Amino acid sequence: MTPETRPGLIVRSQSGFFTVETGGQVLTCHLRGRLKQGRHVGDIAAVGDRVRVSLQSDGTGMIEAVEPRSRSLVRLDPRPQGVYQQVILANPDQAVFVFACAHPLPRLRMLDRFLVISERQKLPALIVANKIDLVERAKAEELFGFYPSIGYPVIYACANTGQGVDELRQRLTGKVSALAGPSGVGKSSLLNSVQPGLGLAVREISQAFQKGRHTTTVRQLFPLDGGGYVADTPGMRSLAIWDTEPEELDGYFPELAPLVAHCQFSDCNHKTEPGCAVRAAVDAGTVHPQRYESYLRLRAGEE
Repeated sequence: MTPETRPGLIVRSQSGFFTVETGGQVLTCHLRGRLKQGRHVGDIAAVGDRVRVSLQSDGTGMIEAVEPRSRSLVRLDPRPQGVYQQVILANPDQAVFVFACAHPLPRLRMLDRFLVISERQKLPALIVANKIDLVERAKAEELFGFYPSIGYPVIYACANTGQGVDELRQRLTGKVSALAGPSGVGKSSLLNSVQPGLGLAVREISQAFQKGRHTTTVRQLFPLDGGGYVADTPGMRSLAIWDTEPEELDGYFPELAPLVAHCQFSDCNHKTEPGCAVRAAVDAGTVHPQRYESYLRLRAGEE
């Protein structure tokens, strides 16, 4: 007899236990055994997954089915039997990359790597340039100002003054957002400005994640008062540009991709070849030299 099920959303995952929000209830759930049968190349269920659950007599739930994912943030985990895909977050609507304008100085090479990953996984990206109060606006725009022209909106923000907080709140509302960024950029303070207590809660889980790298890993979605969720994704810092051949990399730079067809050689690597449309665009100022340098370094396997 098929059990009666209801739709739900996995909002927390830890040690094989899944917390599922369903119909105003929060259930602690396990995966039905039949879902685990066979060989799997990735996580069967993860935070952000839409699922069907049945209610058990002891008040817990059983995950009976996992709905197909629209997209997911994944990390490769090499195992003796082959590569396994760890799902950091299922079904995100956007990635929000938080970097400071100063203290610490922005690691824009890391940002560009994050953007390639978001392009590879077809995930819209939003950049938050935090601590805008520490630099002149002109300096901040020198660092981040060219990103909107290639399709990545930038919010200039400061938790202390409230600048950009309303805009960020609007961008987060109603969406499942994956947050990432280096330590010390003020993410917790910024999230507390968006919603009191949110940054502290995210930081506690982030610390648990770091402690759990060799024991147990906690992943969680945090609800927003206006609707939607945010998920801190510290694991994204170690994401590799996987499943991408070096010659495919230019396709994940939006400003480079349209130029490739105009290069003289079809296998152009945009370094020293004659008739390279990409280098011509850099020389003409239509491709930012910093982005070009990021492309070259990422292609060479550098961070």
